[in-house]
This record gives sequence, structure tokens and C-alpha cells, in this order.
Amino acid sequence: MLTHEENQLLCRVEGDAPMGQLMRRHWTPVCLIEEVREPDGKPVHARVFGEDLVVFRDSDGRVGVMDEYCPHRRASLVYGRNEDAGLRCLYHGWKFDVHGNVLEMVSEPASSCMAGKVKHKAYPTQEWGGLVWAYMGPQHAVPEFVPPAWAPTADTQVSIAKALLPCNWAQILEGAIDSAHSSSLHSSDFVPARVGGAEATARNWLRPSTDKAPRLQVERTGYGFRYAAIRRPIFNATTHEYIRQTVFVAPATVLIPPNNLYNVANVNVPLDDVNTAFYFIAWGDPKTTPETETWRKFLCQQVGVDLDDSYRPLRRHENRFWQDREAMKAGNFTGIKGFPNQDIAMWVTMGPIANRSDERLGASDLAIVEFRKRMLEAIQAFGEGSATIGTGEFAPPRSLCSYQAVISKETDWRAYDATYVWGELEQPALETSYQVKQ
Repeated sequence: MLTHEENQLLCRVEGDAPMGQLMRRHWTPVCLIEEVREPDGKPVHARVFGEDLVVFRDSDGRVGVMDEYCPHRRASLVYGRNEDAGLRCLYHGWKFDVHGNVLEMVSEPASSCMAGKVKHKAYPTQEWGGLVWAYMGPQHAVPEFVPPAWAPTADTQVSIAKALLPCNWAQILEGAIDSAHSSSLHSSDFVPARVGGAEATARNWLRPSTDKAPRLQVERTGYGFRYAAIRRPIFNATTHEYIRQTVFVAPATVLIPPNNLYNVANVNVPLDDVNTAFYFIAWGDPKTTPETETWRKFLCQQVGVDLDDSYRPLRRHENRFWQDREAMKAGNFTGIKGFPNQDIAMWVTMGPIANRSDERLGASDLAIVEFRKRMLEAIQAFGEGSATIGTGEFAPPRSLCSYQAVISKETDWRAYDATYVWGELEQPALETSYQVKQ
């Protein structure tokens, strides 16, 4: 468990909060590319680290990420006119380019030199892996953008489900690195089977183990840590072990063990102290990785069906996440459709910021404990002037990946030669396993 002070240090990201300042030293996803796909299209509101932003694509196809509020009278630029290579405030017609330069001040005299004296806050941007990224740290030292491990090449199929959740980023990330919970919470969607390794079918994911109490082992790294959840396999249990190796990439990415068709990752972006943009990602070979809408349908994360047009879930604590108690009586473990929604129900019901002082942790929580220690130590090192975790010499290797495999007990999981999944198999038509009554 953590003290109240440690919990606040871990979770708070707004303003000068140390965790937020550490996170700002990394390139951060701001929104999906699809949200601003059209040049001169509708500007989009985004919020990161407690800062309100406007995102837009100008006439030339460039993406801008700026302070939402016009520097003149602080009206919102989300409602502005996106035209002629700039975003114009509706209030007095001030117009800005993607770099925050003032292009026009139509409310000022023609002889005024004021335009050259005003610079609106704007952040450097990159587009990669289906996301718009911004660097929100010190602007005098902007690091090179490096593609994340889950989008290693431009031709990688990357399919993203996005949801804006009313809880702190850390409790979401802790759920993503918690391998033990999948044997219970997701037991109706991630089921034991007589297979050689994890497999994706048209209805669910399969795993070659019935073991619900994995042994956990951790290896620290400069970018975070990786750990193995070790289970008894269904086959050859006396000589082999089933390994699910998960990778935590600081500050807020998890590489989740893949199935036989595609790789999986999770990125968590703090909107503020008590709200988070949750990105759940399938990636890999375009021939075997589900395309975006198929992925969202499988996860029950479709806009207009499961989410509103702002990516906020329609399943909420107030409507019991559309839980189907009849389905539970019939054998479904949770009665909640879509395994991300099962996770979301757990995260949200912990409260906006989980009270970690009242927890009772066990052996299966080793990765949770390591995450908290690692990030609290990283904050301390950052405050003392050391290189930020996951940057510079501590940056993750480009070959970094998670894995799952049944391996000999004589093989150290740390030394296993893992590569990400990339194959030539036919993509299954993913669908959900049962219908929830609404």
C-alpha cells in the first residue's frame, strides 16, 4: 500500500505536479488522427495534463495543437473558423497558424505592430500510428520523435479503440499490467483451451492454461520493467511453463502479451488528475490484424453504439455498465459485454483516484508494487536532475516487445528470444460472445 502523500505524488499530473512534469518530457498522444483528418475541418477539443487544447488540420494538411483559449480575450478556439492556413477566433477575428504565430488581427488598426508581439502557445506535433502526438515539455529542448514499440513501421496495421474514462491514469495502467486478473475478470472471454499458445478466434481469446494463480517475476530496465506471469500449461506441465511476459514502458504504456494473429498494447494519457484517455491497440501484419472498426466492435467500443461522440462510454456506474445478471446465471462470469468494459467497471468503481492506503496486496500484485516503486523513484530522480525515465540512454530498444509462449523450465524467460507477432494467416471475423440486454 502507499501513504496518502505517495499516492498523490503518483497520481497528480496537473500544473507543477512532479508526475505531470515528468510525463511532459515524453511525446504524448493528444487525439486520434481520424478526429482531425479533414483539412480545414472542425477543430477538436483535447485535454492533456489538465491543459485545454484545440487541435486542427489546416488547409495545407498540417496539424496544430494549441492552447484552446485565444490570447486576446480567452474565448475558445474550438469554435473558430479553420480556413486559409489558419484558425480564426470568432470573437474578434484574430487568426493563428499551427505554430501559434498571429497571421491577422482584424480588430486592430492596420498600423498596429501588435501582431508581431503576440505568440500563442502551440506545441510541436507528429502524426504516427493513428495518433496525433505533441511534445508538451520545455520547448527549448524538443527531443526527436521516435515511433513507439507498438507501431514500428509506417505500414504496420494499427487499430485503436479510444475511451475517455472518469478516473486517474495510474489505476488504469495498473489494470493493464496486472496479469492475474485476466483469469477471473476476463474468464468468459479469455478462456483456457487445449492450444499450443494464446490464440484469437472469431469469438474470444484462448490460452493454454487453467492456472489462475500465476507466479510473478520482475526484471527492471531503464525504461520501466518487464515481468513474467508463470502458469502451469495444459500440456507438458512437468517439463514446461506457460509464460506471459508483459512490458511496462514509462510513463504510461503497456505492451500486453500477443495472440497468434496480432500484438496488443495500451496507452494511458492523463486528461487531468481524475480523467484519462484510454487507448487500446491491436497492431501487426495488415493481413492478420483486425481493421479499426472490427477491433472496436469486438471490444464493444464503437462510437454511437458503446460510446458517445466524445468517446465517453455509455456503460457507466449509474447504469451498472449494462450488466446482464441473466447472462451471469447462464455462466458468463461478469455479465458485462466486451472485456475492456469489464476492466472499466473495475477502474471506475475504485473512485476518481483509488485509495491505495486501504489495499491488501498479495503475491499476485508484484507488478503493481513494482510499478509504484519504479515511478516514485523516477520522480525523485527527475527532481534531482537525472535523465527522465525512458528517455536518452534509458530509452527502450526498438526491438522491444511482449510475448507469450510455453517454454521449457530450463529456459530463463528473460533470455527467451521474443519477436513481435507478424504472420500470413487469414484475419478472423471478430465478434462478441453473447448479447447483453439493454
